[in-house]
Amino acid sequence: SLPLSLSLRWVAVLTGFRCISEDNNGLCSISDHDTQLPGHQEVNQELTKDSVYFRDGVRRIDFVLSYVDDKDGDRKQERRREFEANLEKEGLELEREDKSESDDCKTYFVKIHAPWEVLSKYAAVLKIKVPFKVSDIPKAREAPLHWVTRPFRLPERIMQPDPDYFTSAFDCSKTDFFLIRDTHTLFPPSTRNRIVYYILARCEYYKEDRPERDKRGIKRLLSNGTYTAAFPLHDCRYWKAARESQCESERYHLYRHWARFLCFYKEQPLNRIRKYYGEKIGIYFAWLGFYTEMLFFAAVMGVICFLYGLLSYEGNVTSKEICEQGGDIVMCPLCDKKCSFWKLNSTCLSSWQSHLFDNEGTVFFAIFMGIWVTLFLEFWKRRQARLEYEWDLVDFEEEQQQLQIRPEFEIMCTHYRTNRITQEKEPYLPIETKLPRFCLSGATVLFWISLIVACIMGVIAYRLAAYAAFAKIMKNSNASKIQLVGSLITPQLATSATASLINFILILILNLLYEHVAIWITDMEIPKTHLEYENKLTMKMFMFQFVNYYSSCFYVAFFKGRFVGHPGNYSYMFGQWSRLRNEECDPGGCLIELTTQLVIVMAGKQVVGNIQEALLPLIRNWWGSRKARKHPEKVYSRWEQDHDLVSFSQFGLFYEYLEMVIQFGFITLFVASFPLAPLLALVNNVLEVRVDAWKFTTQFRRPVAAKARNIGVWHEILNVMAILSVVTNAFIMAFTSDMIPRLVYLYSSANHSMEGYINNSLSVYRIAQLPPASTPDPEEDPPWYNSSLITTCRYRDFRYPPGHEREYLHTMQFWHILAARLAFIIIMEHVVFVVKFLVAWLIPDVPSEVRARIKRERHLTQEYLHAYDMTQITLQLSKSTHTPTHSHSHTHTHADNSIATETSTLLPPDTPQRSQDHLLSD
Repeated sequence: SLPLSLSLRWVAVLTGFRCISEDNNGLCSISDHDTQLPGHQEVNQELTKDSVYFRDGVRRIDFVLSYVDDKDGDRKQERRREFEANLEKEGLELEREDKSESDDCKTYFVKIHAPWEVLSKYAAVLKIKVPFKVSDIPKAREAPLHWVTRPFRLPERIMQPDPDYFTSAFDCSKTDFFLIRDTHTLFPPSTRNRIVYYILARCEYYKEDRPERDKRGIKRLLSNGTYTAAFPLHDCRYWKAARESQCESERYHLYRHWARFLCFYKEQPLNRIRKYYGEKIGIYFAWLGFYTEMLFFAAVMGVICFLYGLLSYEGNVTSKEICEQGGDIVMCPLCDKKCSFWKLNSTCLSSWQSHLFDNEGTVFFAIFMGIWVTLFLEFWKRRQARLEYEWDLVDFEEEQQQLQIRPEFEIMCTHYRTNRITQEKEPYLPIETKLPRFCLSGATVLFWISLIVACIMGVIAYRLAAYAAFAKIMKNSNASKIQLVGSLITPQLATSATASLINFILILILNLLYEHVAIWITDMEIPKTHLEYENKLTMKMFMFQFVNYYSSCFYVAFFKGRFVGHPGNYSYMFGQWSRLRNEECDPGGCLIELTTQLVIVMAGKQVVGNIQEALLPLIRNWWGSRKARKHPEKVYSRWEQDHDLVSFSQFGLFYEYLEMVIQFGFITLFVASFPLAPLLALVNNVLEVRVDAWKFTTQFRRPVAAKARNIGVWHEILNVMAILSVVTNAFIMAFTSDMIPRLVYLYSSANHSMEGYINNSLSVYRIAQLPPASTPDPEEDPPWYNSSLITTCRYRDFRYPPGHEREYLHTMQFWHILAARLAFIIIMEHVVFVVKFLVAWLIPDVPSEVRARIKRERHLTQEYLHAYDMTQITLQLSKSTHTPTHSHSHTHTHADNSIATETSTLLPPDTPQRSQDHLLSD
């Protein structure tokens, strides 16, 4: 063996290779000087447990499993033994850490490494794209005013961590076609953990002699407690770079340039996010950032609209009449028995507040938001198309989701049928199995939506009952004497604020309950693919959240004050026996109440959401790692650090999208009542981007990378909400706002002035005609009320006065106003919809530059693949015609030269040199 060892050493010296290890016989293993193995430690460098490599410092940890001993240890140990044995049969390499090495002395860790053979096999199965040539397509030129955005940019090395390549789906038989400089670094860690998780999700844990279909996959092992956690590792600590020179330290760079709040004004390093977390998370942050940028323009217009209302404050004739002349106007009671007569000037302050949001500028803003929504969706399509090209998602067709069939579907399906296209057997659910499940699912959704409606009805009943109680309590209270805010405390405000808070608490409780129900019924339907599962769960959750969050706003906007009746003939919620009289709007309209409802629900949701997202994970991680923080890095291992973090659930990204889409509904469906809503959303989203980045980088375990070419079904939901928002805002401006009656009065009055509008908008009722059930109790009468002097009261409606031949019937002015409202809705909807469709038609979904680049890349890819195939065919022909006789050597040399010349003419000028070298050497 000694001569052989010396020979190997001489070969290593002469060829530029080096000996990296020796066995017991003195034989050495040879490695290339230029190929530095990832994680290789120098001799003098001390190894620590804060590493992403096996104990040998060479093999990278791609995934980690953890478990603990418990009372059911024997059964679980048997499952783990079979599962890990099957993983090793698949080619994965495992390394175990005993519980004595862990911080709590209870947890075992199994580290998993995927060697090149496994990675290449499953890269072909998953059609993972691999570079084969550096892109020669020039980058797009910068905008003329690019220097304006320079303060908001990040360094180029952070924004573009890798050069741009031409890529093609990996093929094990064409490894020399791809740019493989090092098999250890060809696939980034995100791709490696995706491949390993694909294997883990499908690996069996039953014995070969006892096959059981349902004993498969890491999800089932996690649910039955066999393993406590399964996760890929972060590459380093977030506050400092990794020790290993070959470790990318992406987490450190992301925290430094993205996750810190001081970077709130900087652009997001989307390419680095995609590289570290995968395309699915990358596309979410791209959408969130784009949505936040577009909110800036909506917020500016909303502030302008609000400032217009503020600057026109003094010219508000309607509010002046309420404040100056309202002391002489006696209003009819707002509830039976416990509510007394009141004077109009008590609503002086609320009328001024209503003018801030209910003015002529609000109409313009409502139309602007209808167009803004279209621009947002159309420009996002263009941005999404650009990301699809840059991230190699153009050819990621939906049929590739077939590769991601849920293991649960494969387990539950006992029927198979032949696929008409592939002619292969595939599992399926027969209609007799699907139908009962879908019926039960639909009935469950309807039941919970009905439960929400019942809760809203309960809140409405509270509003009706609480108003009388607040009116009685506040009549003799000292609350009105409090400085600054005393005049704001009225029965109307107290009722509206407390009802909104109760409604918000009900929303949170119902959300908590329905989340589990939605997941349960979606699991019961057994969706086939992960994409189908996500879409079904999304639709169920959104339908529920839509009713839960928006129903109270719909009530105030479109139902409150609409079915009141008039004095002497009031309408009641559950009939006259309930004594719950339907609510009336203030003389200034219901818009200010809708604003109050919107602010409380929207702002409350954002505050509670940020606390849940930021504070709770921080507390959990602090408590979970309280002991380990005392240990140095050499003891506190990388896998233990990540194990102590909060697990990122499979629905984590779903809830992030849901939160933003619900917010999108608030700023579009009801924005006419509160022009400052986009500003609140903008401030929240600037914080949301950094909070989410901070969570992903510091508080969550590293998620398993996943591919996605778009935001999925959320885009369709946004489209529906955009169309619905035009209708809701038109109805708010026509019926909830008091703008149309004011305009009708303005243009129909003799002097075209708003003077006298309040008196015109209030009808008269004779107090003596009030039925006993509606007449206030004598002890409720205010001191100024004298029944002998005050014989009539006023109420908000357009009806004929007492003594008229059409007493208490609607006047012609009421019908004119109703016609004007309907005409406004029709005109506004048609104008906005025409502009929306025109804008959508003018703006192409894919930029022309991106379309040209896609065609160019496809053309070049086909050329290079054709050239490679021709090279291989030529090589095979040359081998088949090769003869060993000396007499034909001269002829063979000429043939080889002609073949090489012919092949070189077929190859494009930039064909990789190694392919030409293969040909010439043969």
